[in-house]
Parts: sequence; C-alpha cells; structure tokens
Amino acid sequence: MKTKIKNITRNILLIILAVLLIWIIFHNVMSIYEQKKYQALGQLVEVDGNNIHVYTKGDGRNTILLLNGLGTAAPVMDFEPLINEMAKYNKIVVVEPFGYGWSDLTNKERTVENIVEEVRTALKKSNIEGPYILMPHSVSGIYSMYYANKYPDEIKAIIGIDFTLPKALEYFAESAPTLPKYMSFAAPTGIVRFALTINSNEFLPIANEGSYSNENLKMTKIISAWKGSNRNVVDEGNEINNNIEKTKDMSFPANLPVMIFTAAKNEGNKEDRSKKTFYQSQLRNAAINKLVILEGHHYLHWTQYKKISDHVNEFTDTFVKD
Repeated sequence: MKTKIKNITRNILLIILAVLLIWIIFHNVMSIYEQKKYQALGQLVEVDGNNIHVYTKGDGRNTILLLNGLGTAAPVMDFEPLINEMAKYNKIVVVEPFGYGWSDLTNKERTVENIVEEVRTALKKSNIEGPYILMPHSVSGIYSMYYANKYPDEIKAIIGIDFTLPKALEYFAESAPTLPKYMSFAAPTGIVRFALTINSNEFLPIANEGSYSNENLKMTKIISAWKGSNRNVVDEGNEINNNIEKTKDMSFPANLPVMIFTAAKNEGNKEDRSKKTFYQSQLRNAAINKLVILEGHHYLHWTQYKKISDHVNEFTDTFVKD
C-alpha cells in the first residue's frame, strides 16, 4: 500500500514538473514571437552594451520627461493618455529604464547613480536636448531629486505625480519595502503570463472606459508577460533604501519651480501627518511651488490626465522660463 502511494505521488509530481516545463517553453517561445511581431514604438539606443527604449511625441517649447514608478511594466503604454494630452503643447519623452517596456535587462546595479546616468545617456544618444522638465511618478521622485541636485543646469522644473521623496520614510516613520528574490523568476518562468490568463485586470490601469484603447491594453498585457517582476525590477525595489540614504539630505534647488500632484485620499496618521502635509513641508525650499490635490488612485494619470495636462500647461506658461 505504501509503495502504491509513493508511486502515485511520484507520478503526480512528474506530471506537474512536465506541465511546468511545457509552460516555461511555451512562454519563452511566445515571448520571442511577440517581441519580433510587436516592435518598439520609439527608438532603441545603446547604453552600456544594452538597448534602452526612448519614445517621443509632440513638438512644444517644453521637453517633459516622464519617469515611471516601480513595477510599471510598460511605461509608454501606461502613460499614453497623459502623453497624448500633453503632447498637444509640449514635447513628451519617455525613457523606459532597463527592465521595463521594450528596453533590455542589465547586469548593472539599480542604484540612483546608475539609473540617472542611463537616462541621461539615452537622452543624449537620442539627440533630445535639455533643459528638461522632469515628471516622475512614484519611486522616480528619488531619481529626480538626485538628477536635479547633481545636474541642475539640465533641469528647469520638476512636476511630480504622487511621487516618492527621500525624506518620506523619516517623515512617516516607515521602512523601505523589500521584494523577495524569488519574484525575479516570475517573468522568465512565465508565472506572470499565467497570472494574466487568470485575471488580466490586475495588470491593467484602473481607468474610465475609453481612456485606454484595446490595442494599448493588449500591448500592456503582452509586455507585462515579458517584463513583469523581472530581476531588474526586484533589484530596484530592494535598492530603494540605499537610494534614499544617498539622497535624504537633498532638497529641491531653491530656484527650481516645483509642482506636485497627489491623491485626495490621504488620511493622516496619529500625528496628523499625511501626504499633503509631507509635500507641503518639502515644497518650502522651492520659491516657486504648487501642490495640486486630485481625486484618484496613486496612478493619478490613469484617470486625471486631462486635469494634469491643464495644470502643467498653466504652471509652465506662468513660471517656467525657456
């Protein structure tokens, strides 16, 4: 009886392993096919031996550089409604970092120094001249703070979308999040693709119907299957604490115009500290500043892209000099 149970258990395990192997092979074959079929929308430029995807739209007097948050698998797709609105009056640029969108993976550490230098190199090789208006979302606020302090002549304003700033952890008495290393196997083994087949809504923007085209949502799912939770994303998440340590003593340059968008649903903690009060404290050093509170998700651009664009145009027309 025991021998029979062992044989059954062994056979079940072998079947499971065989199915997993078949799925991994299927996922990798599909990824190769999809990457050949769905070419990058912008241009691919070589940075440190690998390709970075740079997408541009519009031709206005301001060059606005959109920077994505951690784990946004397809930045160009994610920002598309906002890009389309702002490109009516500005030149919009998205540099997809290594590990995101149509960009390659890299073996370089996801330090704030490396990420900023990679973005700068990609811009230069794409012949996109500054000075730029940085428009970071979420964790990219840390990179923008470093960029503005390290290369102030290249930046003429910062406009943040519910972004992370280096002093946030200290202000809210929190610790930086970490990601388990095993998550880096989710992309190459096809786990993300499998999750997408079960519930793709978890990977798509929470937006009003029609904000994102069917083609956009299709590409978001496809790119998420390639890039979701890959090793660069996991490493970037685990580097947040170190990147904050390197930038926590930085503040916005006094002469730099700064505008911040944040979500209305920001309940204060027991010390009555909220994102609103935090951002207000961070803006004190900036002579020209504005805090805009909008209804919506942490990804405010999913639903508020028109209002964001209107505020950006008004702010830049009034305060940002050529």
